[in-house]
Amino acid sequence: MSRFLPGRTRLLGAALALGVTAAALTACGGAGGGTSASGHSINVLMVNNPQMVDLQKLTAANFTKQTGIKVNFTVLPENDARDKFTQDFSSQAGRYDVATISNYEVPFYAKNNWITPLDSYTAKDTAFDQSDILKPIQSSLSSGGKVYAEPFYGESSFLMYRKDVFAAKHLTMPAHPTWQQVADLAAKADGAKPGLKGICLRGQPGWGEVIAPLTTVVNTMGGTWFTKDWQAQVDTGGFKKATQFYVDLVRKHGEAGAAQAGFTECLNDFEQGKVAMWYDATSAAGSLEGSDSKVAGKVGYVPAPVDKTSSSGWLYSWAFAIQKASKHTDDAWKFISWACGKGYLKLVGNKLGWAQVPPGTRTSTFANPEYQKAAKAFYPAMQTAIDTAKPTDPGVQPRPTVGIQFVDIPEFTDLGTQVSQQISSAIAGRTSVSAALSRSQQLAAAVAKKYQ
Repeated sequence: MSRFLPGRTRLLGAALALGVTAAALTACGGAGGGTSASGHSINVLMVNNPQMVDLQKLTAANFTKQTGIKVNFTVLPENDARDKFTQDFSSQAGRYDVATISNYEVPFYAKNNWITPLDSYTAKDTAFDQSDILKPIQSSLSSGGKVYAEPFYGESSFLMYRKDVFAAKHLTMPAHPTWQQVADLAAKADGAKPGLKGICLRGQPGWGEVIAPLTTVVNTMGGTWFTKDWQAQVDTGGFKKATQFYVDLVRKHGEAGAAQAGFTECLNDFEQGKVAMWYDATSAAGSLEGSDSKVAGKVGYVPAPVDKTSSSGWLYSWAFAIQKASKHTDDAWKFISWACGKGYLKLVGNKLGWAQVPPGTRTSTFANPEYQKAAKAFYPAMQTAIDTAKPTDPGVQPRPTVGIQFVDIPEFTDLGTQVSQQISSAIAGRTSVSAALSRSQQLAAAVAKKYQ
């Protein structure tokens, strides 16, 4: 057993107590009622990203029609959804049978018996074909040798750039760029067209916003949040070097309003021709190559930039898990099997276009000629990024737990959010990097003490 698990268990015990209280306070809200003609009904909580909205629209006419199981959806922005499923699952209130959780939550949700292992279902449901799930994604959604969630989509990160802008400026993107090469290219592309900036990097506060890409830069530049024995390293070495580099780059050659720019803002800026490069999630490519995108066919995709490591892309998945307290686990599995299965991907491909299928989950999708044709601009780079992600070894030194763009402990949501506010303030020019990291080090050291 890893040395951090006992502390994790104690802390999650406290979270459990808080979850009970929170659930009691919100129980009157309900999760949606009603049943189908067959009397079968489940409640599903999920984030409101475009792929999930597509799923919601397609469910009644397909899944419910086929099975007779009515699905009552609660669809919320990520932060709201995460708060709600944390409350419900930690208290085992059972309001939601199924929820989208990520590979961040899986290890400690499984440890605390909040979610149901799915191996018995996948063993019987041979049509689901568990062996077809990409191995890095499956591993990230497993704990103790058991699968606890099935991926709706998976992603890593890579660098996207405007091939037409680079050609006009006679710039060449290396096949495997370093961060210094990216900084040099950003300087040269900056101003290539009126209003064009060199690069877009997230600066918006949030452990899933600025902290995600920044931590991959920290990893490859030799830094880490914590040493193997839980010593905080936020204001020193590679962490400080990477943060200074990131802040300098986005301040000099980054998008307008960078301190409030997250994934959505960078996506809009890149599609609207306001930036020449963008380092972010591989899942963005489907939007960039969509039929209504202004930059479709003009974008190049290369691996996440590196410094001291051979790769640096993150690994993330929104996945469906069944709450342990659910009284409808068989129906819940039928929904998950459909939503995360090959048939659903084909349904989306045929109805909405293959470039819009939830990406990064199955080997068969990458091998599908229709998908390859629709996603030819980006699918090889996406597949490579996912295959080369190293959640157990993302940097140059041993880590106390897994995670690339996050540290897989319950406290990281709060720690990452507070540190992100300091970093965002530095990007906005309201504080220095040194001052931001000095404050952040104190926060990280307080968390580290709980595990030492």
